[in-house]
Amino acid sequence: MRSSLALSGRNLVFIMICSAGGLMLTLAGLSIGWMIGTLIMAGALSLLNPRWIRRLCTEKGMESYWLKAGQLLLGVQIGMQVNGSILDALRHGWLPIIIMILTSIALSLASGFTLFHFSKTDLSTSLYGTTPGGLSSMVGIAADSGANMAVVSIIQTMRVILVESTVPVLVSIWNAPVQAKPAAAEVVKTLNPATAAGLFLLIIIAVISAWLGKKIKMPAPWLLGSMIGAGAAQIVFGVATANALPVWQPHLLVIVAQITIGACVGARLKRSMFLDVARIAFVGLMGSIGLTAAMFLCALLVSGLTGIDPVTSILAFAPGGIDVMAVTSEALHANSTFVVAVQVLRVLAICTLLPPFFNLLNRHRAQTELSSKASSE
Repeated sequence: MRSSLALSGRNLVFIMICSAGGLMLTLAGLSIGWMIGTLIMAGALSLLNPRWIRRLCTEKGMESYWLKAGQLLLGVQIGMQVNGSILDALRHGWLPIIIMILTSIALSLASGFTLFHFSKTDLSTSLYGTTPGGLSSMVGIAADSGANMAVVSIIQTMRVILVESTVPVLVSIWNAPVQAKPAAAEVVKTLNPATAAGLFLLIIIAVISAWLGKKIKMPAPWLLGSMIGAGAAQIVFGVATANALPVWQPHLLVIVAQITIGACVGARLKRSMFLDVARIAFVGLMGSIGLTAAMFLCALLVSGLTGIDPVTSILAFAPGGIDVMAVTSEALHANSTFVVAVQVLRVLAICTLLPPFFNLLNRHRAQTELSSKASSE
């Protein structure tokens, strides 16, 4: 017991040290700085492997419960964004939303198979690397799937940086006349007994949902289970009471989640994971450019067919970070409620539907290779 507590304390020291990298990138203005900076710092320390680092982590990295805790917090944070605006967005534009989500899934699968075909990386790594389900989410899920986390992190980071550095600039230049901005869903930032109780309730529901997800062998249950549980609780409460569940939403929650996941993933990086990484990065970058361009054109098509203003449509369907797209929509007076709702729906759909599908593909491929090997013998 005492040795376990001592190891937990050393792991915590490692997380705090690595968070300095996240702080530096955040101060530099990178929206995903906490996640990427912490991951880079942890990865660098893991690869250099100085003697004092060996005391803070084991050969396999950090204890598994740290990653589960980070996934749980991230799942709760995503689930918090599920509210009545999601239902309103579906009610008023369910067809284009479903079509665009399916299109993004199809394009990401095509990009993943292309990466698998033209590089030496495995199928699971290729698919998780090219899927636009949110950088933190996909890295967190990939950490449980046996994928090459270095490759997944690199490709996901390139896509997010590409989208967040180009789409806001393009739509700012475009800046077509937009519809009057509706009132966005209120985010509760005030701490009081009611909002504290709401947050505590969501965390309890998320833990139970994660436990149930583990029992039914859900991929990354601590992320997906908690996300589904927290989101379902928000929707049920809203439908039952016609009011949003009062929940305190501290920004510190997502920061802690990103730091924890980044440190856990970085601590697992090994030199062997970076073999042929230049070619993988190039193919992955080309796929990200193709996906971003295709979604941009599709968003313009949806705008023309539905009457949704172009800026709102582009920001809603861009395969980038929810926070940056939301901030950009606010700055340009677009329909920020619709943008956030569609971005959250895309992340929910991809994170819920694709991991089980990826697992089936990998099992099928493994069985096919085994049968082929047996027949050749």
